[in-house]
Amino acid sequence: MKDLVEMICKVLVDFPEEVKVAQIDGEQISILELKVTQSDIGKVIGKQGRTAESIRTIVNAAGMKQKRRYILEILDPVEET
Repeated sequence: MKDLVEMICKVLVDFPEEVKVAQIDGEQISILELKVTQSDIGKVIGKQGRTAESIRTIVNAAGMKQKRRYILEILDPVEET
């Protein structure tokens, strides 16, 4: 699932090499944490969150086949100083 989210997001952003996805597994739920650059965060979220919601829908549909629940969290990028 981690690879699926990473593949989708790399197509959307300007800096695909900066896309990072971490997976934290629980018993029945897995959390996918997505990090992108500050300039790409808007592309991943989309207008009114539609793109992010679409990615979550795809992840949930794929998770049903595995009988597992996935939660996608888009983390705020840290500004480099």
